[in-house]
Amino acid sequence: MGESSMNLVESTTRNNKMEEVERLEEIDPESNNPLNQTLLKRNRTLSSNPLALVGEKVSYIESLDYEINENDLFKHGWRSRSRVEALQYIFLKWLLAFLVGFLTGIIATLINLAVENIAGYKFLVVLKYINTERYLTGFLYFTGINFILTFAASILCVCFAPTAAGPGIPEIKAYLNGVDTPNMYGATTLIVKIFGSIGAVSAGLDLGKEGPLVHIGSCIASLLGQGGTDNYKIKWRWLRYFNNDRDRRDLITCGASSGVCAAFRSPVGGVLFALEEVATWWRSALLWRTFFSTAVVVVVLRAFIEICNSGKCGLFGAGGLIMFDVSNVTVSYHVMDILPVAVIGIIGGLLGSLYNHLLHKVLRVYNLINQKGKIHKLLLSLAVVLFTSVCQYGLPYLAKCTPCDSSIADSESVCPSNGRSGNFKQFNCPPGHYNDLATLLLTTNDDAVRNIFSTNTPYEYQPSSLIIFFALYCILGLITFGIAVPTGLFLPIILMGSAYGRLLGMIMGPHTKIDQGLFAVLGAASLMAGSMRMTVSLCVIFLELTSNLLLLPITMIVLLIAKTVGDCFNPSIYEIILHLKGLPFMDANPESWMRNLTVGELVDVKPAVISLQGVEKVSKIVDVLKNTTHNGFPVMDDGIVPPVGQANGATELHGLILRAHLIQALKKKFFLNERRRTEEWEVREKFTWVELAEREGNIEEVAITMEEMEMFVDLHPLTNTTPFTVLESISVAKAMILFRQVGLRHLLVVPKYQASGVCPVIGILTRQDLLAHNILIVFPHLAKSKSRQKRN
Repeated sequence: MGESSMNLVESTTRNNKMEEVERLEEIDPESNNPLNQTLLKRNRTLSSNPLALVGEKVSYIESLDYEINENDLFKHGWRSRSRVEALQYIFLKWLLAFLVGFLTGIIATLINLAVENIAGYKFLVVLKYINTERYLTGFLYFTGINFILTFAASILCVCFAPTAAGPGIPEIKAYLNGVDTPNMYGATTLIVKIFGSIGAVSAGLDLGKEGPLVHIGSCIASLLGQGGTDNYKIKWRWLRYFNNDRDRRDLITCGASSGVCAAFRSPVGGVLFALEEVATWWRSALLWRTFFSTAVVVVVLRAFIEICNSGKCGLFGAGGLIMFDVSNVTVSYHVMDILPVAVIGIIGGLLGSLYNHLLHKVLRVYNLINQKGKIHKLLLSLAVVLFTSVCQYGLPYLAKCTPCDSSIADSESVCPSNGRSGNFKQFNCPPGHYNDLATLLLTTNDDAVRNIFSTNTPYEYQPSSLIIFFALYCILGLITFGIAVPTGLFLPIILMGSAYGRLLGMIMGPHTKIDQGLFAVLGAASLMAGSMRMTVSLCVIFLELTSNLLLLPITMIVLLIAKTVGDCFNPSIYEIILHLKGLPFMDANPESWMRNLTVGELVDVKPAVISLQGVEKVSKIVDVLKNTTHNGFPVMDDGIVPPVGQANGATELHGLILRAHLIQALKKKFFLNERRRTEEWEVREKFTWVELAEREGNIEEVAITMEEMEMFVDLHPLTNTTPFTVLESISVAKAMILFRQVGLRHLLVVPKYQASGVCPVIGILTRQDLLAHNILIVFPHLAKSKSRQKRN
């Protein structure tokens, strides 16, 4: 009953939103233009208007031009290139890949240094107050510092760069899928992401810097590719070759790989993460460049670690990077150990899917809170940090003091310890005893991971402490993600998974020889696979973290089982976030019912195509641009005599011209006094193919006089003469696969039978038209067949 009522509410809200869009179109001051009738009809059916209807959200999103625009200018530009120029272009690609890795590694190191020193000095002061039994002072200091750090991080996100909040990985995934996620890669977003991550992680919130580092690497790549910020771009001629969607996509892929590598010191894992999780389009040349970028990151990190090991980085020391080195630990397991490993995988899949379900509900509530304004966003963040600080400081008092075991204490883990790190914190215990829960809570998240992963310490933690730690971080993981600070999902999930993994290790201890620390590693891997649904990249990341090939077989088994179990219940956490944000992400696999629907049926519910002549009147172009939101228009030529066939002439599809190119033609006054074709030299005087790669400006910025309205524009040199076309008889499923794999923005539908005098294009399909959600709105009977297929 509750689910059906929720669906009814969502359906009603969606209908209200669509009616509101139609009402706004009807009161358009340009409504006397006949083109508006087409727009209104389109909005009532399938729309290529950039509206992403998801749940209760309506977001205005455009697609990216990943397809090569093979117009006359592009062909001439590539033909006229010398060998030296081609080599220089290739060299600059590798130079930018190097700079992406180098800058990402430096910024990641600086973030780690800042976090470890800020959090380190905070814990030293707090523990000093606790040792002198000034518990209230220690609590006020601890809570106050966390409050100030979170306030600074949140105010930066709320007031200066709202897109810097969250991990940024879903938006990067959508961008590489072909969705233009606005304001995601600017200089302001980069700066806020850096300082916001430092503040949020130093405040002890249940989040990591791994997701933000992926976003930071992508921001660096985007800024390098476009020559700087929007206001201060480097206009160097060669650098402008990369200021297009296609090359920018490759650079952002390198940035995402570098971010993962900087977070885990995992170069191969970073490349595989980009391949498995974020990248939609891949090729061998991109594989080499991403690997080169991650190799540069590792070199930079290694250089700084050697410097910091000499004591020149304050409290950084060996911390700041999640590192679980079991290269010197003997890993032994037998065939019967597959059973407990399989149990960990099953539990990880169940808990991961449950975590995704609950986080989805929490994020929907947070969405309602955040819509109320900036103050509510800020108050939500501050409420979460207050709750986190109270729990981290107060819960260790519930744990019992444990006497030190001299057999497990070594030079690196002195028991008891009063420093900011270590496996045996004394906290409020008498001499010779330690508080195991304080060891996990009153430390940085990176140190907590190292502590709970510690091997050869079977009696270090009490079951009750691990249960409290697991329950607390389950709650914190749910309420922290979604607040207005840069957040990451990797570390919270690792902490939760390692806690229940170590608990299972205690339970199964008498029946297996696998160390409890290794159980913690397997638990973290299983929960990450159960929530994020990654396998290959996670396996390599954990392999590079542990530096032990003996863990490879059981890690693979855990990941495969956890992902399989999780897929039975819900999608991955990143897909859920994409859905909540209203980003029109195109999945790799079409729905089965899409094979029963043809693209001809899809375009039948859409209005007639708005096309342009090869030599078009300026007034017609202005009229089309002002009264439509389409980004591509077919260019036709009438009266063409084909080489074979009709002698009376036919209508030729010359190609497809983009909205941005039409605006460029109007801006540069590429006008003719008579209807004629232009010469090649006339076009090259006005345009370069590099300029056509940029998508800037809108029709409102163009001033056209009445005399110019009567002039003409030759669209032939600016038209993509090789657009992708499909027959009207192919299925929507096949069209969707083609659209996604090639990275298209427009797909032309041509008739199966061509008659004389008939338009050679019957429709244009865009991303919005091929989304399952939008198709089901227009063809509701397909939803019934979909439900029948699920039952079968």
